[in-house]
Amino acid sequence: MKRKILPKPDYILLTVALALLVFGLLAVSSASTVLSYERFENNYYYFLRQLMFGAVPGLILMYLLSRINYHFWQKVAPLLVLIGIILLVLVLVPGIGFKVGNARRWINFGFFLFQPAEFVKLATILYLASWFDKRKQHVHDLYYGFLPSLAISALIAGLVMLEPDIGTMLVLVAVVASMFFVGGAKLKHLASAAGVGLLVFWLAIKAAPYRLQRILAYLNPQSDTLGISYQINQALLAIGSGGLWGLGFGQSRQKYNYLPEPIGDSIFAIMSEELGFARVALVLLMFFILAYRGFKIALSAQDNFGKMAAVGITSWIVLQALINIGGITKTIPLTGIPLPFVSYGSSALALTLAGVGILLNISRYSRS
Repeated sequence: MKRKILPKPDYILLTVALALLVFGLLAVSSASTVLSYERFENNYYYFLRQLMFGAVPGLILMYLLSRINYHFWQKVAPLLVLIGIILLVLVLVPGIGFKVGNARRWINFGFFLFQPAEFVKLATILYLASWFDKRKQHVHDLYYGFLPSLAISALIAGLVMLEPDIGTMLVLVAVVASMFFVGGAKLKHLASAAGVGLLVFWLAIKAAPYRLQRILAYLNPQSDTLGISYQINQALLAIGSGGLWGLGFGQSRQKYNYLPEPIGDSIFAIMSEELGFARVALVLLMFFILAYRGFKIALSAQDNFGKMAAVGITSWIVLQALINIGGITKTIPLTGIPLPFVSYGSSALALTLAGVGILLNISRYSRS
């Protein structure tokens, strides 16, 4: 019996994803040395964990999912969303959810922490892609096409907000909005939903004043340089210190306990300091190429499910990158979300690579 030969995937997308992965591992290796040694007396503790629990499982997932026909995910999408909702509820339960500061975003499995919100992003994308495919004739209908899918998305976003994780919630909302727009939802329905969303966001700000302080810090970063504005000021200092060519790989000064979250949402600032604008611009170029190839795959997908899944996965990665880089460069208010492929976080990295795997499989069956 002859082995079935699969069509070739988009090798440009694969190359860019692998290049971003390698860059991310190098970035974590450099940005984490001080933090790793202070906490574990091992300069490469965070790098090794990112490699073993993020990159290796992620590469395995990417390979396997690039070979599994993407239509399989349409069949199991409702189950994936149900599992995701259960996990989001469990993470809020004391004794199950792992708490850091005021946030409860992880489930502790002993040897690693799993962040359900990362899984839910991908599950929601696949669920909505399936929904739009099955109900594409009713997408303009408010009660049958729009509100039911919006209700599921709102429930998931609400659970993420309760952690609280406003940054991830904003990414999720942005991805859902892009899928509704591409899926053909009426603009007046989207505008109404946006209005309700802004009201909820305003209430969230009222409920936690520190969120308002972040917006004020964005408008006037000199207002509280040792308080709420400290991170953005140190990030801008790091980026400015890098100049055109940077201080050299591994030579960051801000990672020596000056810049908060040097391996998380601030890692782009550390890399800008070390590599400079000219070389960091190549990372921005890679994200641009990824966006181009991802949306090209969506346009040439053989069916509506493939199209919507490709739009969702590409929007997820690219919008999150834009929000992270925009926040750390003071283009938009700082939200505290990781940079895909680059920031430390094994769950995020593994699931991002899993999403790329599905995107690669869609590209195997594209019309061009």
